[in-house]
Amino acid sequence: MATQQSYRLSDFDYSLPEDLIAQHPLASRSDSRLLHLPLGKGLPDGGGLTDGRPWFDRQFRDLPDLLQPGDLLVFNNSKVIPARLILEKPSGGAVEILIERILAPNRASAMMRANRKPANNTRLFKRSGAGIEAALIDIGLVIKGRDPNHDDRFLVESEQPLLDLLHEHGQLPLPPYIDHSPVEEDSRRYQTVYASSPGSVAAPTAGLHFDERLIEALGQRGVQTAQLTLHVGSGTFAPVKSEDLAEHRMHSEWCELPASTAMAIQEARARGGRIVAVGTTSLRTLESAFAMQLLADGRGLLRPGQWETNLFITPGFKFGLVDLLITNFHLPKSTLLMLVSAFSGYDRIRKAYAHAIEARYRFFSYGDAMLLERADANSDRQASNR
Repeated sequence: MATQQSYRLSDFDYSLPEDLIAQHPLASRSDSRLLHLPLGKGLPDGGGLTDGRPWFDRQFRDLPDLLQPGDLLVFNNSKVIPARLILEKPSGGAVEILIERILAPNRASAMMRANRKPANNTRLFKRSGAGIEAALIDIGLVIKGRDPNHDDRFLVESEQPLLDLLHEHGQLPLPPYIDHSPVEEDSRRYQTVYASSPGSVAAPTAGLHFDERLIEALGQRGVQTAQLTLHVGSGTFAPVKSEDLAEHRMHSEWCELPASTAMAIQEARARGGRIVAVGTTSLRTLESAFAMQLLADGRGLLRPGQWETNLFITPGFKFGLVDLLITNFHLPKSTLLMLVSAFSGYDRIRKAYAHAIEARYRFFSYGDAMLLERADANSDRQASNR
C-alpha cells in the first residue's frame, strides 16, 4: 500500500489553463457538469466501462439516478460569513482583517495584513467616502494582541456582537483565484441553499450544486439526508510547502456531529445504504469521528459531539465510513487533491483530471463537480512502481 511518505508534493502537480478557472457561477446551481468515477459494477448504464475509461461525463442533475434508495447524503451546513474587513489604524495605515474563528460573541481569532502590525489595544476604523469628504468611522473593533494558540493570528474584540459588525461592515471572503470583488450574485451563490450555521471563511463548495428541486428529487428517489458542521478556515487555501508530505501540518477546524446524524449513519449502514459525503469537509468530519471512536472503544460506533480536526488524508489512508464523495476539482499541490487521490486512487484521479481539462470542465469553487466511489486501497499504485 502506498503511504504518505511514498508520495511527494510534486506528485500532485498539474497544469491548468487559466480560462478553466470558473470566475462566476452558472445560471442554475444544478446546471453544472458531473464527472462520475464509478468502480465498474452496478452502473446505471447496465454495463462495464468502455474504451478503458474510468469515468462518465454527466450533468449534476443526474445525481438522483446515480444514487440508490437508502443511501445517505451528509451535508455540511456551515454558512460563510462576511469575514473580510478593510480598515485603517488611527494613523491612516491600511489593515486588512480576516476573521478566522469566532471564539465568543464579541471575540475572534483573525489573520491580519498590514505594513506594520498595530500595537495591542489599537482601535481600527472604517473609511467612509472619498477625497475631502472622507471620514474614519469608529466601528468598535480593537486589536488585543497575538493569539497565544496560533502564531500567525491576532485576537480582536468588538463592542457589539461580532456577527452583527461583520454583516454591517464586512465583505464576503472570495477565494484568491476569483479575480473580482464580491457582488450581490456572490452573496447568494457562494453559499449553499441549506447553510444555517455561521462560521466559515470559505464555502463547502461541493454543496453549491444543490438546489431545492434537486434535493426534492433525491428525496423522491428514496435517498436520505443528514447534516453536520465543519467551519472552513483559511487553511483550506494554505499551500503545502514541503516535498515531504509528512512535514505538512493542517490547520485545525471546528466541527460538530449531531446526534440525529450519528443515528442516521448507523441506520443507513444497518440497511445496507451507502454513506455519501457532500464535500471534503463532510468527509473529514466523518472520518475523524470514526477514527476517534475506534481509538476510544475499538468498535467504530459513532457518537455525537464537537471537536477540532486537523485530519490530513493522503494516499494510503484507510477510510472507515464514507463510501462515495461529491467534490469539486481542486488546486494543484493542494491537500484536497491529495484527499481525493487517497479516496479514489491516485492513477484514476490523475487520468480523470487530464480528461476534465481536455473536456473543458470548469474548475474550483464555482466550477463543476465529481462523484467518486471509494477505491480498494490495495489497488492504489505502489510508489515503487511509478
